[in-house]
Amino acid sequence: MYRVSKVLNNNGVIAIDMDENQEYVILGKGVGFGKKVSQRFDKPQECTMYRLAQETERGSAKELLKGIEPEYLEIADVILTEAQKVFGDSIDRGILFPLADHISFAVARIRRNEQISNPLTEDIKVLFYSEFKVAETLKTILKERLQIEIDDHEVGYVALHIHSAIGDEKVSVAMQTARAVRECIDMIEKATGKPIDVLSLSYNRLMNHMKYMVARASTGEKLNLDMNEYMLISIHRLMRLPLISVRIWKDVSGISWTRRRLGIWQCISRESIKMRCENW
Repeated sequence: MYRVSKVLNNNGVIAIDMDENQEYVILGKGVGFGKKVSQRFDKPQECTMYRLAQETERGSAKELLKGIEPEYLEIADVILTEAQKVFGDSIDRGILFPLADHISFAVARIRRNEQISNPLTEDIKVLFYSEFKVAETLKTILKERLQIEIDDHEVGYVALHIHSAIGDEKVSVAMQTARAVRECIDMIEKATGKPIDVLSLSYNRLMNHMKYMVARASTGEKLNLDMNEYMLISIHRLMRLPLISVRIWKDVSGISWTRRRLGIWQCISRESIKMRCENW
């Protein structure tokens, strides 16, 4: 049994679970229709619940809620439902509050004609492909509900929120990863004197190797394939790239210098071989 503490709109209420004495945001079609404060009700069958007694990357969920209009909670809820279809029940729906807060600010920026530019958008599309595809549903939702059009730069930031809901990685760390990968790519292009085709399969493969390399290095997992000797003998020019690129990973995920050097050297080298050795 639940007791209404606040009606958000026709599709949402804040209510207290009388057995647990915990406060929740409950969202669903018609959940708030006709409800009054202190009214008791049974949990509707088709609804989603979000506990308010939790901390998010942006602070207390309860404090965040005070500055979020109910319509953005509904929009974030729809996006998380889409994400759950793709990634399964393991997704952390607790990111509703920071996600809704982000969407709210994004819409406010657009209404003020303040467009943002994210130089990492194309990299986010590759590194977090599935998350980006889910985030693209926001385009349709905002167009239909608010007559607001958003670009891929905004979608990219939402994709990072969705990625944070899949694992323990914070949005800020995912952004660091994308930035570090982009800097590594820039360094490879500068060192080789040749641009890398961002639409190529090799580029996609390299980006994903780098992403999983960070995950491996963070947990201390070792690579099964050691290409050091091969690289030193066969393609000695490439050995310089990781020694340069490794420095930009210093602040990513707190990975130790030794593990970073080995992982980056092998991952960058392996994919760089495939892309460039035929031209050298």
